[in-house]
Amino acid sequence: MQKKVVIIGSGISSLSAACFLGREGYDVTIIEKNNSIGGRARKFQVDGFTFDMGPSWYWMPEVFENFYNQFGNTASDFYKLKRLDPSYRVFWNDDSFTDVPSNLEELKNWFERNEKGSSDKLVQFLKDAEIKYKVGMEELVFKPSLSLFEFANSKVFKGLVSMNLFSSFGKFIRSYFKNEKIIALLEFPVLFLGAMPNETPALYSLMNYADIKLGTWYPEGGMHKFIEAFEEIAIKNNVKFILNQEVISFEKNDRKVYKVITNKGSFESDIVISGADYQHTDKKLLNGSANYNDRYWDKRVMAPSCLLFYVGVNKKLKNIEHHNLFFDESLENHGREIYKNPQWPTSPLFYLCAPSVTDSSVAPENCENLFFLIPIAPDLDDNEKNREKYFNILLERLEKRTGNKISENIIFKKSFCIDDFKKDYNAFKGNAYGLANTLKQTAIFKPSMRNKKLKNFYYTGQLTIPGPGVPPSIISGEVVSKFIMNNHN
Repeated sequence: MQKKVVIIGSGISSLSAACFLGREGYDVTIIEKNNSIGGRARKFQVDGFTFDMGPSWYWMPEVFENFYNQFGNTASDFYKLKRLDPSYRVFWNDDSFTDVPSNLEELKNWFERNEKGSSDKLVQFLKDAEIKYKVGMEELVFKPSLSLFEFANSKVFKGLVSMNLFSSFGKFIRSYFKNEKIIALLEFPVLFLGAMPNETPALYSLMNYADIKLGTWYPEGGMHKFIEAFEEIAIKNNVKFILNQEVISFEKNDRKVYKVITNKGSFESDIVISGADYQHTDKKLLNGSANYNDRYWDKRVMAPSCLLFYVGVNKKLKNIEHHNLFFDESLENHGREIYKNPQWPTSPLFYLCAPSVTDSSVAPENCENLFFLIPIAPDLDDNEKNREKYFNILLERLEKRTGNKISENIIFKKSFCIDDFKKDYNAFKGNAYGLANTLKQTAIFKPSMRNKKLKNFYYTGQLTIPGPGVPPSIISGEVVSKFIMNNHN
């Protein structure tokens, strides 16, 4: 008899799990509360602009490729990938900027100009980061992390020893480099990992390998192209989609089959996977069968939320690249106001994505598509007046650092912040990036992908293994689906 699976939410991890289970003959239905699929990777279109709502960095392309290959496809079957060069631009507080080249030799030259001898150190640093990356990707992230014994074989243990688990990322980088611009460039990926560099495990130098060696890419047409690709594969494998319905509770009948109850009806299922926010599922939907109590969740260290602006302007801008990091204020101060003393930032760093620099299809002719992001602490008070205050700060800094004055040229603007993350995704504390990647919240220390009280009830996505981000979410869906295939009875 064909087993029924209901998956809550249509984010990337849910789509990944659905594809694998559908291929193996499970009867899979995805139930999505919003009117379009993709979760945080949704898009919207207005006035000729196409805005990606969430992920804007296409890193670790081999993870996407590995997924596609398992279904007899390649990324090029769905979209054309372009490696960005420069990978991104960084604006500094001395009125200079750095274009980070995709070519390693050019990057080594920049390192050497800033710190004598640092180009050779960069080579050694990247060799170490490559070891961490390969151990992580080949030995760790595909494990369900349900038991410490999964990591007990000698190869895995040797890999763990090489990953500097108990050394900090900040200290590790400073053992190689002294120049503040070099350090800031290497520390930037951890801004979104959920802790200050001196409290993030050194193993996350693997992010530098992903950045520098594997490159920054862009799928022509927009980041949502990979959501369309996953949807196409899911449909080919008979996955069904139910939109505009929110799951509100579960029941189990005498046949030990789940009754998944939505605001518009109900569905029977042998197996349930929640790709919705883990804490929301646990505390709001499971009627006493939660994996974790309030005390557990209150003690979790969260990665940042963010204040986003989607902006369309009716002119082309100068002096910007596809990805732009405004590191013209103190990373330490901003980080402290996210992680140590949560408050709205005094002088925030921010990120500007301008995909229309690369891709004319995402904006009308002679217009620019802009996506602003300020990392902020989760669960702050969110209101329209405060959003406008920070938008004006962004406009002033953009003009100061690039010479672009756009206030009179804005023809579309939409903001998205903590209250929207809660409303659209039921996000715990309005988080944008899941749990902080601290040692105590890694692998077996993350919320379990399996419910401990309910049989055949599982979790996938950024609050469980292996962690937040698009590539880890793809892997999360694969891990939970293959665990179900191997263990369901």
